[in-house]
Amino acid sequence: MTSTARGARARARIEVTTAIKEEARRQLAAEGAARLSLRAVARELGMVSSALYRYFPSRDDLLTALIIDAYDSLGEAAESAHAAVAQEGPRQRWVVVCAAVRRWALAHPHEYALIYGSPVPGYHAPQTTVPAAARVGLLLIGIVRDAHRGPGLTDLPLPADLRPEAERLVADLAPDLPPAAGAALVAAWAQLYGLVGFELFGQFHRVVEDREPFFRHAASRLADQVGLP
Repeated sequence: MTSTARGARARARIEVTTAIKEEARRQLAAEGAARLSLRAVARELGMVSSALYRYFPSRDDLLTALIIDAYDSLGEAAESAHAAVAQEGPRQRWVVVCAAVRRWALAHPHEYALIYGSPVPGYHAPQTTVPAAARVGLLLIGIVRDAHRGPGLTDLPLPADLRPEAERLVADLAPDLPPAAGAALVAAWAQLYGLVGFELFGQFHRVVEDREPFFRHAASRLADQVGLP
């Protein structure tokens, strides 16, 4: 086979893979992840199921690809926002990254629900999803690390009974950070996605109306929580 033919086949495979993912995302929006069906995707694309299986052998393989794409898209949005303020202080960078997470979620509600909503029955995410899933967390850890190495972190309380777990956390995630900062980071990470999820899934209806300033205030309080000066 000539290189030209191989290139044409590779481009065709990319185009079909893209079309499969786009149709799957449409079905996510209409039916939810639990009802995603390879047969339905194939039918909408005018493909026989056996042809689609050459691209994604199972529903779980397709879900995994969509999950990795969603995490990468979110990570790229957060990293791009951070790059624009890379010369600013840690607190401003923290708030900007948090705001980027919120903007991405509001623009991609069904993909956000796929990665941070209810688990899909019968699906277990493989380790291949971890690098993409870690991008925003690593970015936030880096901001706290820069503050620790530079102006320093404010003193954070750490109950004695939590110290062993906090020491384990930083050993796994950021060995150069104090244990109290590691525990605070994990709590802030969960609260960030809780804030976004509450807004996205309607829990703030008739509770918080002016949501952007509320979110920025909450993100700033999370910066306090992790010790950013």
